[in-house]
Amino acid sequence: MDKIDIEELQKKMKKRLPRKRYQHTQGVRYTAAALAMRYGADIQAASIAGLLHDCAKYLSEEEILEECKRYQIPCSGTEREKPYLLHAKLGACYARQKYKIDREDILLAIQYHTTGRPGMSLLEKIIFTADYIEPGRKPLPGLPAIRQMAFCDLDEAVYMILRDTLDYLEHSDRVIDDTSRQSFDYYQKLRTAANGPEA
Repeated sequence: MDKIDIEELQKKMKKRLPRKRYQHTQGVRYTAAALAMRYGADIQAASIAGLLHDCAKYLSEEEILEECKRYQIPCSGTEREKPYLLHAKLGACYARQKYKIDREDILLAIQYHTTGRPGMSLLEKIIFTADYIEPGRKPLPGLPAIRQMAFCDLDEAVYMILRDTLDYLEHSDRVIDDTSRQSFDYYQKLRTAANGPEA
């Protein structure tokens, strides 16, 4: 891990990603580092995961499917139908293969940054949340409250993000990944267990 040159990774992302995607990536990097400081996580790991979380998002849907086939990444029927859902899985693969990241916690944080998953590690929750709240995000209903909550109670912020994301997807008739729904159910139960059914 000590051999990873974050500034070199940053240069590679700047060359690889479209300008707006790179700006978003920088926002996620800095937000993830701030959250890592707040919760006592590994700041370097958070910065690396933030930089690489969208490292496969510049590809077309056809290219994503081709690359998943090339790297033998398992794809569900939903993912084959909507290949943009695969950019996180492919990003974790690229992080390992192209950018020589071998820490499993960083790879998992990249893999689950869009859907979350039940029982995420601290680093996974940080990247999942940073991706949603970074300063360059377009204003969304409830975003200011989630930004505040992220620095008070990370599990509650994760729950709020999943709730709002599922609500948006349901009302816009977009595909909901099974993992997102499982993640919401998990964090909703966690919240109920901590606060009671009326919370």
